Amino acid sequence: MGVLLTKKAADEIFAQWVKKYDVYAPMVMEGEGCFSDTDCVRYGKPASLDDIEWNRKSEYSFKEVLLAINETIFYFTENQTTIPEGPKKDIVIFLRACDLNALKRLDQIYLDNKFGDFYYERVREKAKFVLMGCSESCASGFCVSMGTNKADNYDLSLKVEGDAVYADVKDTVFDELTAAGAACDFQPDYVTENKEKVTLPKHPETIGKDAEIWKEYGSRCINCGRCNFACPTCTCFTMQDIFYNDNPKVGERRRVWASCQVDDFDTIAGGIKFRKDNADRVRYKVLHKVYDFEKRFGYPMCVGCGRCDDICPEYISYSNLLNRLAKEEK
Repeated sequence: MGVLLTKKAADEIFAQWVKKYDVYAPMVMEGEGCFSDTDCVRYGKPASLDDIEWNRKSEYSFKEVLLAINETIFYFTENQTTIPEGPKKDIVIFLRACDLNALKRLDQIYLDNKFGDFYYERVREKAKFVLMGCSESCASGFCVSMGTNKADNYDLSLKVEGDAVYADVKDTVFDELTAAGAACDFQPDYVTENKEKVTLPKHPETIGKDAEIWKEYGSRCINCGRCNFACPTCTCFTMQDIFYNDNPKVGERRRVWASCQVDDFDTIAGGIKFRKDNADRVRYKVLHKVYDFEKRFGYPMCVGCGRCDDICPEYISYSNLLNRLAKEEK
């Protein structure tokens, strides 16, 4: 059972949300694409429902709302440390089914992984999630192959269609939509077939690190890390201590997004590196996404959103790599 509202009524409610919550959704950022005079779709704060990009997949995921790209975890002086305040407002995030499945992966890492992460948890507990249905598959996504084309762990689902807005309200904080509309039959749109289809390798760990396929893909990688930064399930970070110029004993410690494909990610004391070339790094990423994570938690880390394929400047296709690995097993 759903709710049918007029667009006008929904706009009025959304205007109140913007005042009450920090609302994040995919938006077209004009002139902010990778190339001159191109646009991109990424997360921002919409002022109205019309500001939201309902049809195109965001180039970067929702995770930057829950996991800041650059986050101060404490300030320090000579004799004390201070933890910054968390978000004051509750948060509403618009996202698609693949990203809702990615949320499960983030929660697994930051909440249910032996112990919880304080900084993630205080943001996560304030967040509500609005599902944006997918009426058709994006070009690079393979969510059907990964079983992530559907999701029911949302608080609200919305669909704007002309002058009508359809809603499926699961959380009582959004009951104002129910009060402003009339009951109707509504289910979120889910894709049932992708243009891109992927067969996962069953035992990719058996393909040794000296295999030619790793060298082939590694030779093309330029170590920019964009695949990791665009991915909704990559969670690695590094630590930085910032010392202020006016007093070198005062500063802050930050955690900053990091990438397993970037130089020195795996360097430890003494200059020791575990993965010395790109072939090792590519193999590490792939095994973590579709083998190590699943072995530990029971499901793959990858959700098939296709962002890594879209964003790679060298046109390295992660989905094609998986299919090739599956064939090499046979």
